[in-house]
Amino acid sequence: MIHNYQLIASFCMLLQLNRRKNNMAFNTIEFTLNEGAATLTLNRPKSLNSFTAEMHAEIRQVMQQVIDDPGIRCLVITGAGRGFCAGQDLGDRAMTSDGGVPDVGASVEKNYNPLIRSIMELPKPVICAVNGVAAGAGASIALACDIVLAGRSASFIQIFCKIGLIPDSGGTWNLPRAVGLARARGLALLGDKLPAEKAEAWGLIWKCVDDEALQEEAQKMALHLATQPTTALGRIKKLLQESGTNTLPEQLELERQAMQDLGQSHDYREGVAAFHEKRPPVFKGE
Repeated sequence: MIHNYQLIASFCMLLQLNRRKNNMAFNTIEFTLNEGAATLTLNRPKSLNSFTAEMHAEIRQVMQQVIDDPGIRCLVITGAGRGFCAGQDLGDRAMTSDGGVPDVGASVEKNYNPLIRSIMELPKPVICAVNGVAAGAGASIALACDIVLAGRSASFIQIFCKIGLIPDSGGTWNLPRAVGLARARGLALLGDKLPAEKAEAWGLIWKCVDDEALQEEAQKMALHLATQPTTALGRIKKLLQESGTNTLPEQLELERQAMQDLGQSHDYREGVAAFHEKRPPVFKGE
């Protein structure tokens, strides 16, 4: 009987740990898990979810969990309230004690560059659900994601030129690759607002949807991707990113290597078996 009580107590403790893990408490973000799909919500709605040092630290913690946990097979990034992200909270970059300006480059190196790398190098699909404005680093972070959905009232603004800076967080790399050099120059040099419908027409984002359908659409897509062959999706991400700087022979060789590796996987065997047996595949993400 005592042994049974110990088992029950251990089981309850495990449930509590899992519950805390799946609903971690933060000050500037929210993080939830649902059937292999994780959602990271920027949660400073009064300041349009602009970035602070605390927010960066909390996001680093979450991203490490997403990287380490094989049970997480897709990530959604979105914002709370009426905007996705207004970029850096300029009030959080205090002046130095002698009245000088802060080292913006150091902030980029410490916070934004690691974030962009963690998103783009994550071997799992990342969906961005853009609700409202995505400005400055907010726009750049959206562009770093694999699939971008935007509400119809959303917009993208390369606001950097308005304060004497350049598009950071991978903006000068991802923007011209998404819309071409001419449009990238116009957006970056003028700082004009690009509405979501036009962003879709230009190929900047995957799809523009009605505002009230945005989160449902993002979650539906995330739950689908969480059941797909995750390792193969990660290799697709990597190959597409590398294609811009590789020669054709180099890219063909990388494709050969990927096919050789993936051809030995459980998910490939399962996909072929399901095709022949005319049934839905059950991928393990391996």
